[in-house]
Amino acid sequence: MSLLLVTLILLVVSDGVITQFLVRTGLGYEGNAFLKTLVGQETFILVKAGGAILCAFILWDMHRRWYKLAFISTVCFVALYAGIVLWNLYVFFLTGGSKSLFL
Repeated sequence: MSLLLVTLILLVVSDGVITQFLVRTGLGYEGNAFLKTLVGQETFILVKAGGAILCAFILWDMHRRWYKLAFISTVCFVALYAGIVLWNLYVFFLTGGSKSLFL
């Protein structure tokens, strides 16, 4: 369970880093209306990481009482964020963002 939670936190932070890069370079935009105003700010990654850590603590606490529910929820969140990170990487390579890294 702890490995899944660490994976979830890393995926959420990866989503934030990739999204911030795509938005700052004009290759993409933030789809979450709540985070749209934070993307350009320095606190964006801290908000993403803090939210992910808070969720991980809640799921960790849940798993002591309702192991199966917490495990299934965590697996679903990991799958969802893996899809989001893959989508962000797809947009990055589709728009030629990798070329801007070497300029």
